[in-house]
Amino acid sequence: MSRADVLQAGAARRPKPLWTLGLLRSELVTTVRRWRTIALLGVLAAVPVLVGTAVRIETQGGGTVGGGHGEGPAFITQITNNGLFLVFTALAATLPFFLPMAVGVVAGDAIAGEAGAGTLRYLLVAPAGRTRLLLAKYVTVLAFCLLATLVVTVSALLVGALLFPMGELTTISGTRIGLAEGLGRALLIALVVAASLVGVAALGLFVSTLTHSGIAAMATTVGLLITVQIVDQIPQLHAVQPYLFPHYWLSFADLMRDPVYWDDLVKNLGLQALYAAVFGSAAWARFTAKDINA
Repeated sequence: MSRADVLQAGAARRPKPLWTLGLLRSELVTTVRRWRTIALLGVLAAVPVLVGTAVRIETQGGGTVGGGHGEGPAFITQITNNGLFLVFTALAATLPFFLPMAVGVVAGDAIAGEAGAGTLRYLLVAPAGRTRLLLAKYVTVLAFCLLATLVVTVSALLVGALLFPMGELTTISGTRIGLAEGLGRALLIALVVAASLVGVAALGLFVSTLTHSGIAAMATTVGLLITVQIVDQIPQLHAVQPYLFPHYWLSFADLMRDPVYWDDLVKNLGLQALYAAVFGSAAWARFTAKDINA
């Protein structure tokens, strides 16, 4: 069903208590089919390929990754022992910048892109209303968070299985777990990483309601992401760092402990929920009062 069909069908009937499923489906399909989205997913899928290939080449002659000094993303020294560690390494490499940047681009363009293209007023002709349209946009961005994370995970899993042995793996705690349990933890880590992007998605959606330029919204969101990342690395600002949305991102590594260490994981998920509530509410307040004819 095209977006025009959704609008025509919506105009012919009264709004339902929940957001229109047709509108949500249209948003999901439109977002995934955009060349920009495909390009972003392609870049994300390429990261595990590059990391895996680099590790394979460096260790062919019996060498060690990073010359034995431990340089590189987390878990990278374990990849040659078990290809499943490429999943954890790829997520650790993409989470600080590539994944949130991709989410920031999609979220920043969600409302501002429609306004800049002049299609926002036509979307609001449907009886779904502003609140349901905003909710459909946010759910679409969240779906992209999951899709982007799964693209990295699946790409890393395939490359790891092709280039390195697969089997039992050693946790951070030194215990051994089977391949099936390792795959289960990899999936759980992917879900946690996707959930870690919820705050960025809400922030980007809020920024998107502030402007009619999709490019400006995307640039602002990515700029804020970089700024917050820098602030999180300054020791003198340690008092505010636990309140910054990327502070606990790498806590997903605690899922590779035995038993799992939950403290930082819970803090991370709670912080993302707080950002989603604050900036989601701010986006709703701004969008419901937004002059779409300006």
